Amino acid sequence: MSNNSTVQKSNSNQEELNMIRSVKLIGFRGLNLEPYVSAFQLVSNYSSSSGNVNVQNLPRLPVPKLNDTLAKYLKTVRPFLNDDEFTTTTKLVKEFCSQGGVGIKLQNLLEKRAEKHLNWLEEWWLKTAYLEYRDPVVVFSSPGLVFPFRKFHSQNDQLQYAAKTLLAALDYKALIDGNKIPMEMMGKSPLDMAQYKKIFGTCRIPGEKCDQLSFNDSKYVTVCHNNYIFHVDLWGDDNKRLNQDQIVHALKKVIELSKTPTNDAIGVLTSDSRDNWAKAYQALSKDEVNRQSLLDVERSLVVLCLDAPSGLWNRSDKCARQSLAAAQTIHGGGSSSNAGNRWFDKTIQFIVGADGITGLTYEHSPAEGQPIAVLTDFIINYIDQGKSSNESSKSPKEPVKLNFNVNSDVGNMIKTAKSNIDKLVADLELNCFTYDKYGKNFIKSQKLSPDSYLQMAMQYAFYRLHKTPGAHYESAATRMYVGGRTETIRSCSVESIEFAKTMLDNRSAPQDKLKAMSAAVKAHKDYTVQALQGFGVDRHLLGLKLTAIENKMDIPALYSDAGYKRSAHMRLSTSQVACKCDGFMCYGPLVTDGYATCYNPRDNDVNFATAAFVTNPDTSCDKYRKALEQSLQDMHDVLLQTTKAKL
Repeated sequence: MSNNSTVQKSNSNQEELNMIRSVKLIGFRGLNLEPYVSAFQLVSNYSSSSGNVNVQNLPRLPVPKLNDTLAKYLKTVRPFLNDDEFTTTTKLVKEFCSQGGVGIKLQNLLEKRAEKHLNWLEEWWLKTAYLEYRDPVVVFSSPGLVFPFRKFHSQNDQLQYAAKTLLAALDYKALIDGNKIPMEMMGKSPLDMAQYKKIFGTCRIPGEKCDQLSFNDSKYVTVCHNNYIFHVDLWGDDNKRLNQDQIVHALKKVIELSKTPTNDAIGVLTSDSRDNWAKAYQALSKDEVNRQSLLDVERSLVVLCLDAPSGLWNRSDKCARQSLAAAQTIHGGGSSSNAGNRWFDKTIQFIVGADGITGLTYEHSPAEGQPIAVLTDFIINYIDQGKSSNESSKSPKEPVKLNFNVNSDVGNMIKTAKSNIDKLVADLELNCFTYDKYGKNFIKSQKLSPDSYLQMAMQYAFYRLHKTPGAHYESAATRMYVGGRTETIRSCSVESIEFAKTMLDNRSAPQDKLKAMSAAVKAHKDYTVQALQGFGVDRHLLGLKLTAIENKMDIPALYSDAGYKRSAHMRLSTSQVACKCDGFMCYGPLVTDGYATCYNPRDNDVNFATAAFVTNPDTSCDKYRKALEQSLQDMHDVLLQTTKAKL
């Protein structure tokens, strides 16, 4: 993958590239996660808490049995191999797990690691999946989340909404700090709530080869307007929280101090490759004024981006508006739009556009999407219900513009970052839409799992378009374990391909189609249950590979085999992020010839956000959307036809 002007990913998927990197120590700054602390040692600039604490007394992430994982692995690679290739892969697997084979040695070493860590994967995963990843966080890692559209008739409307958003976020943070967020459960199993403690105040810090995470608590936010950056206190000198009107007053002052955009858009540097940004960060840090400004952003609670209008209501239909909003929340629309009015390293960036685009961008390192989705619903409910705070400060502070001294070297880096983000923006195709024919209520009425059903619709759509199996990633949360993050659900299966073929065969009877659909949905659901329990394929294989690297052993031939490479080249990168409001999450594809599909299934509709790369001739969001809509209709019709036949 490039770290300069090339903006696409290589054909290897993100996880494959990250797994081969050597393991390095990570620096942590300023963390207090009581009562839910991370499962490994943390270093704090502000207040410290010891690691290796399991306050919720959750079980540890298990190391699956080697033979179980490999048997499952062989089944998942079968759709991508012909008979001869499958014979070769089967032979490699048998050698890998044979007595005296390297697989047994690696398994023993991994089990020993698991004895010493509350979660054997947590630290590795944070480093390999995020902090050592060198492509930009924009598109390739950080999702956007689009809130329901608003119509602002004046600048005051925009600022009132922004103030309400901040007040809602502060109330939500107070619930987190007070340990009042309801414990989430999976069946009878409580889930690790530590991620909720990591979304406010967290900032990613660029470094050469590996970034750091900085965890902070403060009483101010960073506000971006016209590419300028401000410190805005939300508490006064009397330690009282500002009310809505006081926050609006502060935001109006921000706008007065930044009436025209600056070309020295420091924030655009955060959109560049991590190595480029690390060099720029080091160059900026040579100046004391810059160091203090960088530290000020790092320690703030969140970023609020007061964006310029982007033509939302000039778009003719909801789909066009949804796609525009997705672009703004993912990348800001480029250097001539709002991409410089960002700080992409901050875990939460609220976006409030002048013409009604609202939402957030979140840096993915510290948390998955669920805490962000819950935050979204909390904010929307707060605003729609007209909630307000009686608290106010008698001595509010004035906003402070953060100054940056930009020398010629940094100026050139800003130009490079602008060029790179513009290329990336031009290459990302988005098609976001609401499928309104039916939602999860209909699927449930057919006694089918809504998630598995929608996953099989994507498999069917991909096969309809490309006539080949598409390796398919869906994230499964492993938060039933201490420090749990995700496992991969491998949605492409022997059953999913048989289902797609049966549906496309005009000779197939409705009952045959229903049988194939039910088998595919069941296979996906069964894999999902195993993945949620930590018994998937990908994280275990990653652990074995990283064990080899850490112990200076040769990487086994299994990892260079066609079965591994093809099944890990995720041409479909998908995730269900459910929120009750009419919003959705969006992000870029994992591979150059792939699609991203994030979806929010609601009672009577489904919000989809799809993405692909323009420069790849094999993919098209428009064609994929049509195939997906047709697949959903076909599946619906088969269910109705077979139901009528029974009557």
